Amino acid sequence: MDKISIKPLSVNKAYSGKRTASKYYRKFKVDIAKLLRPLKVPDGNLKVSIEFGFSNLGSDIDNPVKTFLDSLQAKYDFNDNRIYELNVTKLKAKKGGEYIKFKIEALEHSSK
Repeated sequence: MDKISIKPLSVNKAYSGKRTASKYYRKFKVDIAKLLRPLKVPDGNLKVSIEFGFSNLGSDIDNPVKTFLDSLQAKYDFNDNRIYELNVTKLKAKKGGEYIKFKIEALEHSSK
């Protein structure tokens, strides 16, 4: 793995001024809160795996990550700063059959 010595830039610092949630994001948050089943989030550091099924493979893999993680955080009442490993996969889905699969698990101790 290549290493570059630079502090990562957060989304919050990438844009100046207040960002307002769009009507699409507000609707997404309501819809996803209804769809997510009850789940017990493990204590400690977390590993999250996400699979996005896109009908348009031109969609950026990282684009929906923050909104989805924020939705999980709101539904399951945990701080997403506990996520130390994140695996994201993009797959082709039929138009109208878009989906999100995810798994939240305890991160086993590692020497990384």
